[in-house]
Amino acid sequence: MPSRTSFIFDLDGTLTDSVYQNVSAWKEALDSEQIPLAMWRIHRKIGMSGGLMLKSLSRETGLSISAEQAQRLSEKHAKAYDRLKGQIIALPGAVELLESLSQDKFKWCIASSGGVDTVKINLKALNLDFDDINVISRDDVKYGKPDPDLFLAAAHKMDVPIEECLVIGDAIWDMLAARRCKATGIGLLSGGYDIGELERAGALRVYEDPLDLLNHLDEIASRP
Repeated sequence: MPSRTSFIFDLDGTLTDSVYQNVSAWKEALDSEQIPLAMWRIHRKIGMSGGLMLKSLSRETGLSISAEQAQRLSEKHAKAYDRLKGQIIALPGAVELLESLSQDKFKWCIASSGGVDTVKINLKALNLDFDDINVISRDDVKYGKPDPDLFLAAAHKMDVPIEECLVIGDAIWDMLAARRCKATGIGLLSGGYDIGELERAGALRVYEDPLDLLNHLDEIASRP
């Protein structure tokens, strides 16, 4: 019998409208440490783990960020993000998409580069409880995106082969990580990347947002 497709979802910018709050929180944290960085540069790194993002930004700017400073930045980002949590809402169609998958008996898991506290803020916008669904956070794996650990852990949690999973994400880091573990990447424009960037990173299909994906689910979801 053919296998049924399983779904692995990124969170920020994929299911929740939270990318720019994330950018703003990092900007506030960096400014507080006198690290001048334009917001567009920060945006290009959203989707990576915080540690990898800071390492990448350090390489780009030529600034040396110590482990102690990186820890302070992460803590300041978390506090700033928490203050903005009231602005975070579900993207159009996100709740309906997950409900539809559950009703049709598709397995799905959320895999986020954010820590547990950040994940819980976003899940609240989706009316989901952390303990009631399959979730993998950055705290569960050794390496963040673009390494594939998050997606491999999500497939393991659902007890399905990673090759039978669709990774739904809004950033090139999602698509690159999906390619590295032989999952199929599906891109969404709701995080600010354009079609060309997502396709070059490996997206098989690109949709506007979760609602657009829901309306075209038959294009990508195989049923037994």
